[in-house]
Amino acid sequence: MARAWNRIRGSCSPEYTSLPLTEKEPLSPIKSRHGHHRARWLNVGLALQVLGGLVCIYGLISIFTRPTRKSCDTINAGYRCSPKTTHFWGQYSLWYSVPSEIDVAPPKGCEVTFANVLSRHGGRDPTFGKSMAYALLIAEVQNTSTSYPKEFGFLRDYKYALGADELTDAGRQEMINSGVHFSRRYAKLVKKHTPFVRSGGQHRVVESAQKWLAGVAQSLKTEPQGIDVIIPEGPAWNNTLSHDICPAFERGPDHGLGDRAQQVWAAQFVPPIQTRINSALGTNLSATSIVHLMDMCPFDTLAHLSAKVSDFCGLFREKEWHGYDYLQTLGKFYGYGVGSPLGPTQGVGYVNELLARLTETPVDDNTNTNRTLDADPATFPLNRNVYADFSHDNDMSGVLAALGLYNSTKPLSNTTIENTKTTHGYSAAWTVPFAARVYVEKLQCKREKEESVRVIVNDRVHPLEFCGADKHGRCTLSRFVESQSFARSGGLWARCYD
Repeated sequence: MARAWNRIRGSCSPEYTSLPLTEKEPLSPIKSRHGHHRARWLNVGLALQVLGGLVCIYGLISIFTRPTRKSCDTINAGYRCSPKTTHFWGQYSLWYSVPSEIDVAPPKGCEVTFANVLSRHGGRDPTFGKSMAYALLIAEVQNTSTSYPKEFGFLRDYKYALGADELTDAGRQEMINSGVHFSRRYAKLVKKHTPFVRSGGQHRVVESAQKWLAGVAQSLKTEPQGIDVIIPEGPAWNNTLSHDICPAFERGPDHGLGDRAQQVWAAQFVPPIQTRINSALGTNLSATSIVHLMDMCPFDTLAHLSAKVSDFCGLFREKEWHGYDYLQTLGKFYGYGVGSPLGPTQGVGYVNELLARLTETPVDDNTNTNRTLDADPATFPLNRNVYADFSHDNDMSGVLAALGLYNSTKPLSNTTIENTKTTHGYSAAWTVPFAARVYVEKLQCKREKEESVRVIVNDRVHPLEFCGADKHGRCTLSRFVESQSFARSGGLWARCYD
């Protein structure tokens, strides 16, 4: 029987086994000494494990040796340094306030009576497998390069010191800022009502929830509250904050659609960059290594306490960053979003929980909800006004798709970049950057009997065409609930077992 997990363990703990090359990828479970199933990245040699330990130690030491300087991150606007580069890192972007055609402020005469936030964790070091790949890439560059012209000069003496899996200090600050941002937006509500907070069980998600709560407390000038429910992640647990229990999605024929779409686009946009970089360095880096070198830009930026833009970012041109951003967008769209036949299905359970909160009625769902927790008022109350949930980018992508927010987005081309105007606001950077946040709010407006609903994705008010939203992006509560027929009807969950 699933139950809430209330033990919070420290960084680099063996209880948090390393992740593979992506945040969510089917893994072979093993039994930990506490009896919980945990995933372990397979086929990593002993030498790499030792290297990983050294990297983690070096990273911890470096926290106390990095100089501090003014941060590029801000509470209201998010990350603002070099936006022509930094706003095009896909899901590795630091959060920034996305342009909105509809005023994000509540309409005149309306009061917010309910606020629900679904948040991604803050900026982190690479996953363990990626961190090893990046370390080997830097070693290859330094062992094979014949020259280091101009902007490449820093690579000669660059020392790889990124850790793995955990939040960086910059990522922790992101989540504190997020808590303050939420408290400022919903000040009247938060002062009267304590948020009910849930978190997925992975340590960086738990810590993100804690830092968000610290930001709320900082804004209110009170002591931080604790997390109410921590739900374990993995195939042994029903958890709407972590997709793991739909076999056809995790291992079926459509698994890997995102990767395949990325491969087609990478074959087009990477070779010119590959030629330029190899010519400058005198190396023979593969196409995969070029993408990894671009990955180093956001991750090395996050490694700095102030999140100053990394020297790696200057190795690539503005147009090349647009190609990189689109690469990541294809991966999310076809891997976990509307472009995946079962992507929206992974978010159905969360949407049904959201509808229960909005209507103050019991959860009606037979997908991935944890029915033990959802049936207990202590672990899933229905009479609260403020809720906060913390998860991962892939899981949020499924929720956004299940809500129908990007039903107007046509299948993305994998040969030509499509901008956010063409995609109706869809891109990985606009939807699931680090510290991403989706606000769902109820409003009570003067001279209107029924409450209305708005959805705000990273400060962009979504137009909600599917329920006939007005010029303020509002649908009546009843029409919004009615519009969620996909989730309410089970969202193709039976196909998980075809």
